[in-house]
Amino acid sequence: MKDSHPESGEHGSSASSDQRLVYVIPEESSLRIDDDSIDVARIWNIVWRKKWLILAISGIFAIASIVYALTLTHWYRSEMLLAPADEKTMNTGIAGQLGSLAGLAGISIGGGGNAEALAVLRSRDFTRAFVEEQNMLPVLFADKWDAEGNRWLDEDSEKWPNVSDAARYFGSNMRRISESRETGMVTVAIEWTDPHLAASWVDTLIERLNDHMRSRALEQAQENVDYLEAELATTSGFAMQQAVARLLEREHQKLMLARGNMEFAFRVIDSAEVSDTPVRPNRRLMVIVATLFGGVLAVFFVLARHFAQAPATGGDERAST
Repeated sequence: MKDSHPESGEHGSSASSDQRLVYVIPEESSLRIDDDSIDVARIWNIVWRKKWLILAISGIFAIASIVYALTLTHWYRSEMLLAPADEKTMNTGIAGQLGSLAGLAGISIGGGGNAEALAVLRSRDFTRAFVEEQNMLPVLFADKWDAEGNRWLDEDSEKWPNVSDAARYFGSNMRRISESRETGMVTVAIEWTDPHLAASWVDTLIERLNDHMRSRALEQAQENVDYLEAELATTSGFAMQQAVARLLEREHQKLMLARGNMEFAFRVIDSAEVSDTPVRPNRRLMVIVATLFGGVLAVFFVLARHFAQAPATGGDERAST
């Protein structure tokens, strides 16, 4: 019986210690929650007391963005939907059998597809030639050009924009090219401040591309014809003569098809139209973003100013709120 009392005392002490541990944890967590709630309430009260200042700053940003958006120039987009032109090639029969001979002779008997045409369209040389042909320098850099005097405003000729500058501007800011991998369709668009010029430039751009690709094909086919005719004149074997004759016939067909096909690289599915709806700038979005930015900036300003002027001790500050 005497031995049982110490055991009961030990159990009693452990139970009481367990109870203390259980009651201490919720009290600390509740204190943290209360502190967080107080901080959120303080911040809300600070913002609410300065709501008119925040609204005023947001309004200033909104008005400034409206004024700025109204000064921006409208840009219009004119686009054309294109389909790759059908390849006029014969990839079966004798052409396939003579592929090795054509390779040895350095002759191409297959079409390059629209990948080559798109690469040419994006190339610097083609873009520079188009910009120079359309005399785009005074148009693209109108702020530096004296239309009445037909000269550049700057006296220093080294500061005059050149064709390369215009080609870079045209390729990065005005021309848009997209290709659908599913259908193979290509959309070529030009964005400019004059919708009539944008539509005219798209039409001319695709026309020049087809002419350029057709001229290249004609030149290559004519070189192949000249080479094959020379080979045919010097070849003695009958089988070899037949093979060269077949290749020569094929190159003559390519010449005829290229001469009669004006839409050599791309066929126009949907022609360009003069747009009356600007694509940029998006003035509504600019105003919304500027107003929201002004409001967020105003809230940070109010909070930073309040806490910078707050006393070192937090008790009086919480009481004042």
